[in-house]
Amino acid sequence: MVTKTDWLEYDVEEMVAGDKNDLWHHLKPHKCFENQEQMIIVEGKGLNVTDIRGRKYLDATSGGVWSVMVGYGRDSIAEAVCEQMKKMPYFAGVFGNVPAIKFAGKLLEKLPRLQKVYFSNSGSEANEKAYKIVRQASRIDPARKGKYKILFRDRDYHGTTLGALSSTGQFERKNDFGPFVEGFMEVPQCLCYRCNFNQTYPGCNMECARAVEDVILREGPDTVGAIIFEPITAGGGILPPVKEYYPLVQEICRKYGVWIIMDEVVCGFGRTGKFWGHEHYDVDPDIITMAKGLASSYEALSATVVKQEIYDIFLNDPANDDERMNFFRDISTYGGCTAPMVAALESTRIIEEENLVENSREVGAYLLEKLSTLKDLPNVGDVRGVGLFCGVEFVVDQESKVPITESQMAVLMGNIIGEGVIVGRTNNSLPGMNTIINFAPCLIITREQVDTIVAAVRAGIEKTF
Repeated sequence: MVTKTDWLEYDVEEMVAGDKNDLWHHLKPHKCFENQEQMIIVEGKGLNVTDIRGRKYLDATSGGVWSVMVGYGRDSIAEAVCEQMKKMPYFAGVFGNVPAIKFAGKLLEKLPRLQKVYFSNSGSEANEKAYKIVRQASRIDPARKGKYKILFRDRDYHGTTLGALSSTGQFERKNDFGPFVEGFMEVPQCLCYRCNFNQTYPGCNMECARAVEDVILREGPDTVGAIIFEPITAGGGILPPVKEYYPLVQEICRKYGVWIIMDEVVCGFGRTGKFWGHEHYDVDPDIITMAKGLASSYEALSATVVKQEIYDIFLNDPANDDERMNFFRDISTYGGCTAPMVAALESTRIIEEENLVENSREVGAYLLEKLSTLKDLPNVGDVRGVGLFCGVEFVVDQESKVPITESQMAVLMGNIIGEGVIVGRTNNSLPGMNTIINFAPCLIITREQVDTIVAAVRAGIEKTF
């Protein structure tokens, strides 16, 4: 019989064996477990985590996928969730609940140009909702008839479902999962370090942005309904566009009636030194999706937020049977959970009261400055980032920009973790280009912790090459 405390007690060797024999891990080749023990994290406080063997690490990844915004061990979030779950844990999202109403209001305070919030449980699902809105609008709105296609950018990632993968520009994430959903078309990425058009900024003609119009014209403007972006490309290598990029893209989209969807799943909630990643640019999205930092990953939650004019497309006077079906016919089971809303409210309160967005801006600038000192090492090709969201790209030599090998990258990652610091990397995404280390620590990070991270990375590089 399972007792109330069983989940708190464990035998180390039993857990190690269970991890190897029972779990199907994310993004890990099965052979990884034949000759090595997987790290099992059991405790966290602030930016520090402890594994099941008692080894301590400074985590520069906010939980591995950039989502624990306010740090580990926040009792106030756990207590708020506990109290809410005792009172009312769940009721389907076709009804209302007080935490959801309150958090929707808080989100709209942060997004004054948008008016309606749809809750679900993951970033993939939030993007799926956006796509379904675009697709259904193309059937029921006379002004948008036939505009069902959705453009996406090379190297951007939008989720793990088949629809979200269809809009993802990372070949290795998609390989073997096709055929994909029809109606998704790729546009070029906007990385100056490896320009697709062999141009040099600022002397270029912003070919990367103008290519969006080329794709719209190729596909037919009467068929293209939306384009989705990560404000700053995340898993594709930390790619911040130049300031002219989004205004030009927006001008093109407005010309052809193409909605702009901003995927703020990674960039939102202060990651980039502003509350939203798109706030670094002069751009006005029509739909914004979000997850990860929404509740600092203390609970699972995502949202799709839209302008009133989009919501109004689905408001129809049911004069006949056809119009009765024109509402947005969608549901998300876990969009009715109350605990994530409470966790999100408390996490957002912490971000605001502790000025963590400002800390992200200030300490993020310090992180980028310190990482830039690594350029004195011959295998460091590029250092880039915004706020607490930085990347370092590794090359054989700085002149050729030829990427290092995957095996060298694996050795480098092992050497850095051997220094007691966990960093992330572009992984299983870009053929021959999974050579970028990424840094996205919790927003509470200090300058002293930045120094520890960069020192560990330098030591790891020097041991590897």
